[in-house]
Amino acid sequence: MALTRSLACGDGRVPSARAERLGRAIFAPLGGIVEIGTVRSTGTWLLPGVSVGAFLEPLGRLMEGVRVVGRFSGEVMAIADELGYFADHDVPAASLLLWSEGITGVPEPPQRLEEPELVRRMCRIGADLQLTRLLQALVTAALAAGTESGEGAVGIAEVLRVACGLVEPGRARITPAEVQRMWRVAHLPAILRPASDAPDWGKTGYRAYDAELERVLQGEGPGAVRACV
Repeated sequence: MALTRSLACGDGRVPSARAERLGRAIFAPLGGIVEIGTVRSTGTWLLPGVSVGAFLEPLGRLMEGVRVVGRFSGEVMAIADELGYFADHDVPAASLLLWSEGITGVPEPPQRLEEPELVRRMCRIGADLQLTRLLQALVTAALAAGTESGEGAVGIAEVLRVACGLVEPGRARITPAEVQRMWRVAHLPAILRPASDAPDWGKTGYRAYDAELERVLQGEGPGAVRACV
């Protein structure tokens, strides 16, 4: 999601309807991250019986980080409960296909989507996609709220660290620094190109967040993921 001229001018006075859309843009990839992480945590890649109920404990700290970064009201944060991503539920193969944008394709018969190798691929692809989208949504929300990059990047980095730990529990294959690099090449060119309709203050803000996130996250390697406190 790119900033457009319909936003308030980066001063924190975001219209409530816009704030709700910004919140939803964060909660959706988080829903994918929780479901993918739940499947990965089993270590079996078998979907029957997989449920997110026992995988929700770290979300309180993460959600508090989201609230601070976006300066969201209680009403906006309540949308997360309404969406149903963060309540106990099963994880079907169709959800993994959605989070991975169908990149694997749909086999014949479709029931083959539950084969462990396809489940593993959808989880890997979905993790990259949803972590990158989460970072874009977090930066956009921080800019809309008028949060300076020096302050906001620290909070975003903490949210991202928890999210990386959720999507790959017990592993260290993808780091926040890697997510930041994927985000930069996937989202920033369209926002920062000369023909973009993003306002100048928005372009300046995205550039500042890119530089500050790189500074905050540089040097992170396997095992460097830390939880929010």
